[in-house]
Amino acid sequence: MDENGKNPLMNAGSAGRAAVETALEVSLRLIDIPPRPLIIDRIRSEMLQENPCLRRVGQLINADVGLAAGLIKTANSPSFGLRARVPSVADALMLLGLDVTSRAVAAISLRRAFPNSGHYVRFWDASARIAALSGWLAQELKLPGLNAADAYTFGLFRDCGIVILLRRLPTYMQTLARANGDAERSFTAVERAEHPTDHAVIGALMAVDWWLPDDICEAIRHHHDRAALAPGESELPAPSRRLIAVSQTAEHLLQELTGASGTQEWAKLGEVCLPLLGIEADALRALHAGATAIIAAAD
Repeated sequence: MDENGKNPLMNAGSAGRAAVETALEVSLRLIDIPPRPLIIDRIRSEMLQENPCLRRVGQLINADVGLAAGLIKTANSPSFGLRARVPSVADALMLLGLDVTSRAVAAISLRRAFPNSGHYVRFWDASARIAALSGWLAQELKLPGLNAADAYTFGLFRDCGIVILLRRLPTYMQTLARANGDAERSFTAVERAEHPTDHAVIGALMAVDWWLPDDICEAIRHHHDRAALAPGESELPAPSRRLIAVSQTAEHLLQELTGASGTQEWAKLGEVCLPLLGIEADALRALHAGATAIIAAAD
C-alpha cells in the first residue's frame, strides 16, 4: 500500500480490475506473506524526512553484520556497475543513494524471510543468477528508464511467490513441474487451473508490502502475461515491460549456457521480449561471453 492506503497494483485504467481485486483478496486470505523486515521501514522512514541522514541509515545497516556485508558485496557486484570499489556501508550509501540502497537491503533480506528453506537451494541459486544477469543486461542495453538496480531487484523478487506457495500448498510442487513443462498455456494459467491463486499475484503482493517501486510490483504481477508485453495491446508501463523482457532474456541465457532454470517461457514470450529490448534473436549469441562471466561471478 502507498502512503494514501492505495494498492499501486490497482488503478482506474487497468483492464480487468475487478478480477484482479478478487484474485488479490483470495490470495490474501489463503497465503501468509512473509512480514516486511523492520530495517526496510526504518530506511523508508528516513527517506521520507525532509533532509534524510545517510549516517543514520548507515548505523542501522551496520548494526546487522550480515546485512552490512551483504550490502557491500551487492554494491561491488558487476550487476550494479559501479566504477569504484565499495569498501564500506557508508561508501555504498554515498554511491548508490538511499533509494537504491533500500532495494538492495530488500533483496538481501529476501532469502532471510524464508527460514528453513534450504531445500530450495536450486531455486535461490537460479534467482540469484537471473538477477545478476538482468542487472548486467540493463547496463549493456542502456535503454531509457531501465536501470541495473531495478533489473537486479526484479530478478530476485520475480518468482518469490513460488517459494511461498511451495511452503503453503502441499501439491504445489507437482503444479510447478507441470507449469515448467507446459509449452502451450501460460505458467500462471497452469497454476490457476489447480489452485485459487498463482505465484505472480503472491509475489506482487509481497513486493507491494515490502515497499518496492510500482514498476517492479507491476512487472512481477504480469511477468507471464504475453498480452501485457505485446505492443499496442498492453496498458503496462514501458519500464515494467522492459523489466520483464530483461529478466526473461536473462533466464534464456542462463538456460542456454548452463541448462539451469528449465522452463518453456522463452518459447512463449521470447518473440515479444526481444523487440522491447531492441535486439534481434541472432544477437543473443554475442552476449554469451559476457553472460558466462556474470554467471561465474554470481556463483
